[in-house]
Amino acid sequence: MKAKVKEALARPSYNVFDFYHRKGFFQWVAKSNAFETVTLVVIGINALWLAHDTNSNQSESLLSARIDFQVAEIFFCTYYAIELFVRFMAFRRKCDSLRDGWFVFDSLLVLMMLGETLLLSVLLLLLGPDGPASTAVGNASILRLFRLLRLSRMARMLRSMPELMILIKGMAAAATSVFFVMCLQLILLYVFAIAFTQLASGTMMGDYYFPDVLHSMYTLLLYGTFLDNLSQFCDE
Repeated sequence: MKAKVKEALARPSYNVFDFYHRKGFFQWVAKSNAFETVTLVVIGINALWLAHDTNSNQSESLLSARIDFQVAEIFFCTYYAIELFVRFMAFRRKCDSLRDGWFVFDSLLVLMMLGETLLLSVLLLLLGPDGPASTAVGNASILRLFRLLRLSRMARMLRSMPELMILIKGMAAAATSVFFVMCLQLILLYVFAIAFTQLASGTMMGDYYFPDVLHSMYTLLLYGTFLDNLSQFCDE
């Protein structure tokens, strides 16, 4: 176990800068600490803005939202698109961008943002508020839920916090041991569920808490292991 943890911690980290140009404007910007810092700040502001947008913006589409929400969405979408373009142009071989997990992940998020912010708005503008397909597009406002995926960009902040990366690598190395501990707990829970079901059979407590093995496992897990507040929440 210790060897796996040490191996995970000692493994050389991937550095995307190795695939960038040696010279040029785009590689200089992409490698600069100021560019990375500004990007992290924008990601943090976007995460906070999503909370404000969720609480205050009740519009189904960007076109019907207040002007401040429209400006904010266009700003975030524009910045992320520019940031992605700068990073793409910094690669010596453009196909190497597909080998960078962060770049592929950010590309998918930017495409989703462009689809939600621009494409959906253009369709609504062309179809009109009373068009035959406007209802279908308006119902697509459920796509706003995909804004939550933007919060996953905050994972990039982990790269600026080496201590957190060490914790994550240690947790990943210990995941196998934790899995087998959970298997052991499940086996014990199953055995005691059978025992309680048989012992409490025919009693009022047995009929309510231990009518069968599955209900017995549920009772032992929530009432015997977790807090009472959780069991009350699950029962309701």
